[in-house]
Amino acid sequence: MTNNTTTWFTSWFDTPFYHILYKDRDDTEAHAFMDTLTDYLNIPDGGTVLDLACGKGRHALYLNKMGYDVTGVDLSSNSIEFAKQFENHRLHFAVHDMCTPYHKQFDAVFNLFTSFGYFEDEADNLNTIKAIKAELNDFGFGVIDFMNSEFVIDNLVPEEVKTVDDIDFHLKRYVEDGYIIKDITFTADDKLYNFQERVRGFTLADFESLFEQADVYLLDVFGDYKLNKFNAKTSERLVMIFK
Repeated sequence: MTNNTTTWFTSWFDTPFYHILYKDRDDTEAHAFMDTLTDYLNIPDGGTVLDLACGKGRHALYLNKMGYDVTGVDLSSNSIEFAKQFENHRLHFAVHDMCTPYHKQFDAVFNLFTSFGYFEDEADNLNTIKAIKAELNDFGFGVIDFMNSEFVIDNLVPEEVKTVDDIDFHLKRYVEDGYIIKDITFTADDKLYNFQERVRGFTLADFESLFEQADVYLLDVFGDYKLNKFNAKTSERLVMIFK
């Protein structure tokens, strides 16, 4: 099974294998980040949050438990179908393309865990920032939590094998035409699968340019989930707060 690279994120994210490969993601760290971030932004009690590209909803679920009214949207219908089992009167999930504005405004819009820069059409990066701006109310904040591309490229592991649930995932990483690419090959149920993740290696300067074009104001830049100062050489994350 070879995916069409123009829409790799719809096919790869929709497979069970994506969730198997990344099942070890640290919920404790994710929860601590949400605690720190919502506290820093001073989101009102019972405030509204849009989790953009929410996947199976791990951040959205926790934010809802914290008392927020949360909407999680994602392009992956399989992920949304899974997340819907957790819905309540203050937690909702929907299939939605983040390049276009959602039909509501929120106190905060979160785009977490490098869920940006996948688009083949460069215009969709700017469209997404513009959509986030449209989704914010007058007092709202947008947050993009991206990888620090410079750090990632400097520390790229070219090849490794990761075994999860008895599946050997062969991973190859490289940089090509401004994209950080990961080729993923594995065999499951006697079938060979090939997938590719492609993420634009955006730097802070690239985001600053997008923000300027979208007419949003960059307020803060942090380099990790504890909201320490950003350093292009040593920070693992690039967390940007804007409005």
